[in-house]
Amino acid sequence: MEALQPVQEQKANRVINILALVIPVAVAILLGIPQKVDLGDWTTYLPHINGLINSLTAVLLLLGLYFIRQKNIIAHKRVMLAAFTLGSLFLVSYVLYHLTNKSTPYGGEGWVRPVYYFLLVSHIVLSVVVVWFVLRAVYFALSGQIAKHKKTVKYAFPIWLYVSITGVIVYLMIKPYYIH
Repeated sequence: MEALQPVQEQKANRVINILALVIPVAVAILLGIPQKVDLGDWTTYLPHINGLINSLTAVLLLLGLYFIRQKNIIAHKRVMLAAFTLGSLFLVSYVLYHLTNKSTPYGGEGWVRPVYYFLLVSHIVLSVVVVWFVLRAVYFALSGQIAKHKKTVKYAFPIWLYVSITGVIVYLMIKPYYIH
């Protein structure tokens, strides 16, 4: 792939930076809306779908690591783009759920309660951080900037994997408290 011109690179960085800021801010604003939209009971199943999406994303991330270590670049690219697609679907599903349903309070007690909240808070904070890294990693890969891709992935991969796995754990811990 031919080298990008500095102007193209600047535009891409600007878009990535804006998206990495706008996405979490938009999600926070949508979560704070007290009046929920009624789209029907089907939205109560979205947390379960999100748990599945996070599980599949974690598997795809691990497969991506496996394939790149095997130097199977085509398979690596396919599973990583699939993971990125699932992440995008998760975001849409997550926003839809919280736009239509009140947040479910955690009902666990004892030592498990602080564990749950530690996992939840670290998951949320890192899910905000990882957006910028993932967007850059995907951009660098698709634009053929493999050296920059590798540098970015050193941070993006472990954070994204942690966010995916803790998303599943948090889901499993709060699942008994969902009402539908």
